Amino acid sequence: MTQRIHFNEVVTRDGFQMEPEFVPTEAKIALIDGLSQCGYAKIEVTSFTSAKAIPMLRDAEEVMGRIQRVPGVEYTVLVPNLRGAERAMDVKPDEFNLVMSTSETHNLANLRMPREHSFAALREVIERFGAQVPINVSLSACFGCPMEGDVPQAEVMQWSQRFADLGVRGLTICDTTGMAQPRQVAAMCKVLQQRFPDLQLTLHFHNTRGMGLANVLAAVQSGIDRFDGSLGGLGGCPYAPGASGNICSEDAIHMLDAMGCDTGIDLQRLLPIARQLPAIVGHEVPGQVAKSGLITDLHPAPPSVAELKKEFS
Repeated sequence: MTQRIHFNEVVTRDGFQMEPEFVPTEAKIALIDGLSQCGYAKIEVTSFTSAKAIPMLRDAEEVMGRIQRVPGVEYTVLVPNLRGAERAMDVKPDEFNLVMSTSETHNLANLRMPREHSFAALREVIERFGAQVPINVSLSACFGCPMEGDVPQAEVMQWSQRFADLGVRGLTICDTTGMAQPRQVAAMCKVLQQRFPDLQLTLHFHNTRGMGLANVLAAVQSGIDRFDGSLGGLGGCPYAPGASGNICSEDAIHMLDAMGCDTGIDLQRLLPIARQLPAIVGHEVPGQVAKSGLITDLHPAPPSVAELKKEFS
């Protein structure tokens, strides 16, 4: 049977948060409306964090309120705490995404508090809104921290278990710093599926060291069927030294389609949108397929080939 893969697009939240120039609200809405027509399982629209902390996403309410929602697509938002969740409820998201790190140092750098404080804040959100909105928890730095080094698999599992015990719908295991390698990914995926067979498990990779698609492949071969990606490969973590963009959505989807997986994504619709991204952000983006085309896009042979065929026939 064809393996079904569900793809989550994070460009307008995780992708844009690192951009130095504000992306206009109208451009964000138009981009999301275009992506909504491409077959994504989820689109992470924005984040209800402080405008001072992330000025790029200061228009969260307006963007969520004006996008054209398509049936079958879940529109998810990141909420950092109870206050953010209360703001987000007014625009009726399909899912809350909550974030903390499995690395104490990264959590302090990124969220400015110890992990136990983050857990307590996120538990408040789950207890208050878990019966009203499906909740996913994204655990950062699960494959390594650039400040601490290795993050033991047991550490990832114990934080995963604590959130599973609170009744969350899903877990996203994040390679926030691009330190994962395929054998490590396969081992993590095996244990995750054994421990949490009833949770919606998603993998979130960065391509910092060029291993992003290799890690996606390792996860797919291990049975994982949900992935985050960012159009054009935009994104990164401002509090993880050296961490560059997320895996490129269209590149990963193209790879999986070429392998015979069913991603549900219409690449013929997605690639023209991806090609608009440099104009939106004002610079080139890392994605490759939008530049080179699909492997099924053939080109006419040069005229000399016809002459050579005649000569050697």
